[in-house]
Amino acid sequence: MYSIGDIADTPLATLQRLVGIAAGRQAHDRSHGRDDRLVVPQAAPRSACAEHRFDTDELDPDQHHQAVLGLVDELGARMRSENSVCCALTLTVRYADRTHTTRTRTLAEPTAHSPALADTGLALFASLGLQRARVRAISVRAERLQPAETATHQLTLDPTDERTRDLEAAIDRARARYGYRVAGPASTYQRAN
Repeated sequence: MYSIGDIADTPLATLQRLVGIAAGRQAHDRSHGRDDRLVVPQAAPRSACAEHRFDTDELDPDQHHQAVLGLVDELGARMRSENSVCCALTLTVRYADRTHTTRTRTLAEPTAHSPALADTGLALFASLGLQRARVRAISVRAERLQPAETATHQLTLDPTDERTRDLEAAIDRARARYGYRVAGPASTYQRAN
């Protein structure tokens, strides 16, 4: 294990020979406290993450799907409240043996619309091909966030899409007033046994 001091004590030529010219120069400069990048106060986040940890290692695929739907719904609501959209989703599944699998997919268009995020999240989960997996935790990360006003939206002649967006806006208003768990898609809530 090397420390910053070890890197600072290493000659520049040696660092460049070990990790490459650009990376060696960057490591050398940063270890000596030199960084010419601009500091942007209060910069917008580049990603947002939500995670669900199961109380016990979960084998039930329905519980896995429910967790993914709840996570993308939470991320969608958070992005809409911050007036941002994402360009990609990353799904990480952590297993009982402490290993994990990660998949990323770029969205067809930047969005914070929960049904579109749900479709992508479930497709990512299905792409893992899990059968009887003991899942400890699932996390979903919205990547490459950008302001919503810079994103384009493909218009559709389907009235269902407009109704779904209106319903989503109404749910967001209710959540803002009464709390997040007051309303949402039924698929994200625990089923009674």
